[in-house]
Amino acid sequence: MGITLQNITKTYDKAKQPVLNDVNAEIQDGELFVIVGPSGCGKSTLLRMIAGIIPITSGKLAINGQIMNAVPPKDRKLSMVFQSYALYPFLDVAANVAFGLQARKMPAAEVERRVNAALKMVNLTAYRDRKPRELSGGQRQRVALARAIASDAKVCLMDEPLSNLDAQLRVRMRTEIRELQRKLGLTLIYVTHDQTEAMTMADHVMVLNERHVQQIDTPLDIYNHPANHFVAEFFGTPQINLLPVVTKTARNLHVAEGFQIALNQPLNAGSYTIGIRPNQLNVVPVTDERGNGKVTNVETLGEMTIIEVQADNGTALRVAQSGQVQLPLEQRVNVTVNGKIFIFDEHEQLIAEEEGVTSDQLVSVD
Repeated sequence: MGITLQNITKTYDKAKQPVLNDVNAEIQDGELFVIVGPSGCGKSTLLRMIAGIIPITSGKLAINGQIMNAVPPKDRKLSMVFQSYALYPFLDVAANVAFGLQARKMPAAEVERRVNAALKMVNLTAYRDRKPRELSGGQRQRVALARAIASDAKVCLMDEPLSNLDAQLRVRMRTEIRELQRKLGLTLIYVTHDQTEAMTMADHVMVLNERHVQQIDTPLDIYNHPANHFVAEFFGTPQINLLPVVTKTARNLHVAEGFQIALNQPLNAGSYTIGIRPNQLNVVPVTDERGNGKVTNVETLGEMTIIEVQADNGTALRVAQSGQVQLPLEQRVNVTVNGKIFIFDEHEQLIAEEEGVTSDQLVSVD
């Protein structure tokens, strides 16, 4: 079931700015659509408007071509999985899954069939007689998933369902949710603040910030072609380097007093910001003062090393190199560009991408 959001706006007080403003999106039937952004950006508010829990101030919401603005939640034919699990502590697993079906006065035989099928899908058949307090966090979350599956709704909404779990369990649950979504053919709208969840799970991602949609695209296109500063910073670990620059000539960018990069395509003279992913920089230690910065921190993560460098002009840089790189603090280094850079205008919007950029020195010694 496809979902259309047209100029969706939410305002709690007409005298104040809206919580969400002019949100537009087309969510295709059977896709996993992730809404991502920082805390307070309106992700959960948008999800609750889709569910019908809170009213839409203006705009139109359509599910399968039918306008849903005035339709009560129970008639929208969707299910929802909350961050807090929302399980009844006095009911066992099977009864928790069956509760909503029984409230709809479904025949007992059909309730039993759906409960058994849902518990089998989430590998909880052996736990059907246990109470929530006897389950781990991951098992409780799977009970919440089973309840959504049993409803047989073709649209499922998930509000940060994995944020209460430990790191390893989150990884496993991401895979399980994705597999279940594909198996059941669900249209799944998934809210998270975790860019890793968005990158690994989504067919399409909506990036929200400051009441507005910043970008909607596939995860890789968002990473490779960020629309603005915020999207570039939000996606990618370690975080992108954003550096102020000015152009003195048509084909060169100058950072502060020393940083110069030759461009393949000319720009008008003016002020810009360039974005360089940490893995597009390279660090080479030097034994004299000919380098362009010094090491301030090294984080070895096994297959990758993150090196923080303070350039001689005071610019802080993050560099990611594969493997295990050993560098002492205060070590003099030479940092160079060895790949793609993004160019943003004074309004923080992406205006150009430069592929295969190279430089002899990122920050030259004046």
